[in-house]
Amino acid sequence: MPFDLFPAVDLRGGRCVQLVGGVPGSEVVSLDDPLAEAVRWADMGSSTLHIIDLDGAIQGVRINGPILQEIVETLDLFIQVGGGIRSREDAASLLGLGVDRVILGTAALARPDMVKELASDFGSERVMVALDVRRGKVTTEGWQRDLEEGAIELGLLFQERGAGSILFTNIDTEGQVRGIDPEPTRRLVEAVEIPVVAAGGVTTVEDLLLLRGAGAAGAVVGTAIYTGKLDFRVALSALLS
Repeated sequence: MPFDLFPAVDLRGGRCVQLVGGVPGSEVVSLDDPLAEAVRWADMGSSTLHIIDLDGAIQGVRINGPILQEIVETLDLFIQVGGGIRSREDAASLLGLGVDRVILGTAALARPDMVKELASDFGSERVMVALDVRRGKVTTEGWQRDLEEGAIELGLLFQERGAGSILFTNIDTEGQVRGIDPEPTRRLVEAVEIPVVAAGGVTTVEDLLLLRGAGAAGAVVGTAIYTGKLDFRVALSALLS
């Protein structure tokens, strides 16, 4: 099964940033030109891009729209986008802009039927649901509130609603470049029938191979490639073997 490697371009205040555990003010990376960073990963051979509007996720308002549009119009990549998508109209506008897949988090958890509506209108393959987990519980509202439900319960729910894939983020390891625990990903993969893309803490090629071995369809890499702990070209090459 193919394994996609998604370099992350997280947007906050017009900059490309990487946070620790999603906490505002914990930036370990803060770069002036998000477009230049997106182009850098494309030039290194990436065919995909993962963009999160952190201002949208935290504040519920997508304020980095112009930057996002510039990236989408400049690069011919498979681009998935999340953060601040609160309504069907938000999602439809992004898909109309040329985004290949929207990532629904808080909105999907609040209105699961919106996933069904979007899948019906645009195709399941263009709808991804984000399940961000901290200490075993799914979180919402930009990782600010914990729910009682776990990833498997909600993964099955959204699969039934028509989601084409799941983005599974382990907040406990997000941005800490200390490696990953593949078992939560493996358990989710075994429970659902739709692709699962893993995120949070990926630091080494070995982490990527562990996630691929756990059945993940891909992984998002962020802090490690910006700080040089993971060589993006080496990672791409290793996944071809």
